[in-house]
Amino acid sequence: MKNRMLYIHIPFCNSKCFYCAFNSYTNKNDLKDAYFEALKLQFKTEIKPNKFDSIFIGGGTPSVMSIKFYEKLFKMLNPYIATNTEITIEANPNSTKKEWLREIRNFGVNRISFGVQSFDENKLKFLGRNHTKNGAITSIENSKKFFDNINIDIIYSTMLDTKKILKNDLDMAISLGVNHISAYSLTIEKGTKFYNYPQAKQNNEYLEVWFVNMIKSRFYQYEISNFGKICKHNLGYWKLKNYIGIGAGAVSFVDNKRYYTHSLIENYIQNPTYKKIEKLSPYEIKEEIILLGLRSIVGFDKTILNQDELDRAYQLIDDKLILKDDKFYSKEFLLADAISLWILG
Repeated sequence: MKNRMLYIHIPFCNSKCFYCAFNSYTNKNDLKDAYFEALKLQFKTEIKPNKFDSIFIGGGTPSVMSIKFYEKLFKMLNPYIATNTEITIEANPNSTKKEWLREIRNFGVNRISFGVQSFDENKLKFLGRNHTKNGAITSIENSKKFFDNINIDIIYSTMLDTKKILKNDLDMAISLGVNHISAYSLTIEKGTKFYNYPQAKQNNEYLEVWFVNMIKSRFYQYEISNFGKICKHNLGYWKLKNYIGIGAGAVSFVDNKRYYTHSLIENYIQNPTYKKIEKLSPYEIKEEIILLGLRSIVGFDKTILNQDELDRAYQLIDDKLILKDDKFYSKEFLLADAISLWILG
């Protein structure tokens, strides 16, 4: 089966945010050249000749990499890019100068995703962000000269959040004309600065639902955290499509198996074709199809359920599930986890 989605991981950052558990490093910039050579080797080893539906360059902070890096990267990618390939790059406001944006667009990137998180100065400092409100606004306005497809990330459920702060964040996003919002409830993860400060998260279900409904009133919700113009790459994950991941700590999913590269940059550079393999059982695949389907507009086909599971699903049709064209959909993505557990028994 052809793999029509590609993820490229850039693990370099200028600073580490207090909530960040991603595979990223602030003190290994001297390895950037060697890292590209490792990416190139893994790419040549694993990528078969076909055009990609979507390419997603994530991190880390891809915008800390120079134009020269992307010139080399896109020289490698160009034979695999079609006229309708969606190409997303993640960026931070403090590392996206106008010239960088122009050149990235010229290489073929047609979607940009800014890690804004908030337009509130106190909240930005609280989260450990290294940009200001005005810096974020300037970067987004500059990007509009080159991009029609712009996402911003927003974090909610921090201890500082109020209706006023969250409404201001949403209003600013709307006024800037972005066409996509990724909204994430703060999670406290091991290895982050917030791990020893759990009170950083505000557990307020009412406020969470209120904010999600506010976004839904202005942007189309197509999965639990994403709103607006559908990102082809995002939706591919929810459909459990095959994809290839290259880079340190990148994950691939091919024919019901997950493949993991080395996470540590040095180890990845030494052996970029290393793979740890996780084979998913038929039941684990079914679990993922149900959970991902109910967290999004994808839904799942009722034929994958056994009779007991089907009976339990039918019990939820009145108030929590919709059955349409023999597929189940959740009426409320935030309830997806609980619904999945109920159906699977």
